[in-house]
Amino acid sequence: MSDARTPPTVARLSTPEFIALMGMVFATVAFSIDAMLPALPEIAAELTPDAITLAQLVLTSFVLGMGVGTLVTGPLSDAFGRKQVIMAGALLYVTGAALAWAAPTLELMIAARILQGLGAAGPRVVALAMIRDLYSGREMARIVSFAMLVFTLFPAVAPLMGAGIIAVFGWRAIFVSFLIFSVVSVGWLMLRQPETLPRPKRKPLNAARLWAATKETLALRQMQLSILVQTLIFGVLFGMISSIQQLFDLTYGAGAQFHWYFAGIALLAAPASPLNGRLVIRLGMRPLVRRALMAQIACAGAMIAVFSVGYSMDVEFWVFFAWCVTVFSTLGFTIGNLNALALEPLGHIAGLAASLMGALSTVGGAILGGIIGQLYDGTVLPIALATIIGCAAGAAIMVYMPREGR
Repeated sequence: MSDARTPPTVARLSTPEFIALMGMVFATVAFSIDAMLPALPEIAAELTPDAITLAQLVLTSFVLGMGVGTLVTGPLSDAFGRKQVIMAGALLYVTGAALAWAAPTLELMIAARILQGLGAAGPRVVALAMIRDLYSGREMARIVSFAMLVFTLFPAVAPLMGAGIIAVFGWRAIFVSFLIFSVVSVGWLMLRQPETLPRPKRKPLNAARLWAATKETLALRQMQLSILVQTLIFGVLFGMISSIQQLFDLTYGAGAQFHWYFAGIALLAAPASPLNGRLVIRLGMRPLVRRALMAQIACAGAMIAVFSVGYSMDVEFWVFFAWCVTVFSTLGFTIGNLNALALEPLGHIAGLAASLMGALSTVGGAILGGIIGQLYDGTVLPIALATIIGCAAGAAIMVYMPREGR
């Protein structure tokens, strides 16, 4: 059976603790992005007052660094073990956080955030490979979905934490909180989680072997299509994240309450991941992804219709709020399923395969998201149109996705 577990020689935590730990590790990325959102106005005022939209690059530069780092962390974990690479990534992450804390210019802060993103790639990708070491098929998709619940809940508290830190210590102290979070999450993993890739299963770094594994990975049809669809979804998501603070603040005049609204969005979107975890066993990964994308096309279309008709700003604001919930919910019904679809036949090279998939989709998504974010014109229209285009292309691609095994 494709979702049979690995042999009992691989030590493991209890399922609840494993899910909680993986969710905490995944949450490194969410915390590193979402806690920065309340700081964007102050960063813009201090470091780039003449071009406030450039402050968005503090977000997308982190994502770009993470995407590049993703390319190498998987193969390194295949060669040296999962835990060692996660620790090395954590050291890069905290170094980047310290440099960003001290950065006197936007350019230096962007460079530090790229370094921080490079480090975050370790926990992000290797955690996915650890899950694949222990689970496969729809069972892997279920575990990823429940771990993603922590990832999706964390944005509810991250902006609140960021706002609280800013109020008490100033916006630069957010980078200190990143350091503390990394110590706690990676420390938990190092102390409690047994290594999931024993030495006999490791693959020494070898150019010929890596090239062969790369060709095997990228030749797989479901991997190719998964990368394309994930790139489009990440592009929409990063475009929304880049623009969302300005939309609440400058478009709808709700900047002072932004962190509370964002918490509400995250909480309302959070059930998507566990719901996906229940539905995926019955319906399958491929149909869920396509239905989620089609539903998002309808939601973005409704947002454009409300904007075009010219309802009162109060009505438009609450429709925008509801639409934001659906955008973040789409993530819960798609990314975990797309990862599982692509990695299902690649358990023997899960680290490298996860790296290639994560790197290409994240870098592509960061570039698309950065472009979408810079299109902000004071209205919701650019991000809504970009969402329809991205999801329509993704849904069309999913028609050609091979059906998964059970």
